[in-house]
Amino acid sequence: MEENRFKAGYIPKSHKILWLVLRVLIMGWGVYGLFHGSVVEFLEAIFAVIFTHLWDFFQILGGRTFIRRVDYTTQTMLNVFIFIGVVVGSTLNNRTNFHHFDLVTHFFAGFIASWIAYDLAVIVHGSKRRLSPAVAGMFAIFAACFITVGWEMYEFTMDRVYGLRLQNSVPGSDYGLTDTMIDMIMSAAGGLVGMFLVAFYRNGKIGKHKALYREKMKKAEEEELLKEKLLKEYKQNNK
Repeated sequence: MEENRFKAGYIPKSHKILWLVLRVLIMGWGVYGLFHGSVVEFLEAIFAVIFTHLWDFFQILGGRTFIRRVDYTTQTMLNVFIFIGVVVGSTLNNRTNFHHFDLVTHFFAGFIASWIAYDLAVIVHGSKRRLSPAVAGMFAIFAACFITVGWEMYEFTMDRVYGLRLQNSVPGSDYGLTDTMIDMIMSAAGGLVGMFLVAFYRNGKIGKHKALYREKMKKAEEEELLKEKLLKEYKQNNK
């Protein structure tokens, strides 16, 4: 029943299974860390599992707002990102000599932010009028870059207030600036890739459901043209 994917509240079984598997793996990683002397990893896993339910919380608390229309793919991308960032990233940083995974997480953070922002722009715009993919795409890349800047501001504030080294700042060196700029470039690159992919996917250019999306877009265009025609006729008849 492919057409069900456009119904409110519809979530494919495959996505539900993936959410469960990722949450189990995250918690398993935390328990493993606890039994190997890392209480921090255990606590990190608990908070990570809570954050994997963020989409569910928003859906429950959204009431009749546009939040209820946010697509389930947001939850899937959020869960995958948390798993990669927490489990894979922390494991590589703590148990290997590989210390460049931060670049991967920033790229995917930009990608996911862009994808979600594109959908959000369409949802907020409403279903009565079709939003131009170009406008939604611009909103997506702007949002991804804005979120990146906000994150770097957070890191800067934590470093200055609490004496941390989130930005890897070294006195008398531009290493901290270089680290910050590379993070921003990677996030922007991820946002740019995400912008094009979500625009192509949502408008039926790529993906296994492209025929359904093309049909949906065609119906929206026909409805919009019909409304414009009726409005034009109404104005002419009431001159």
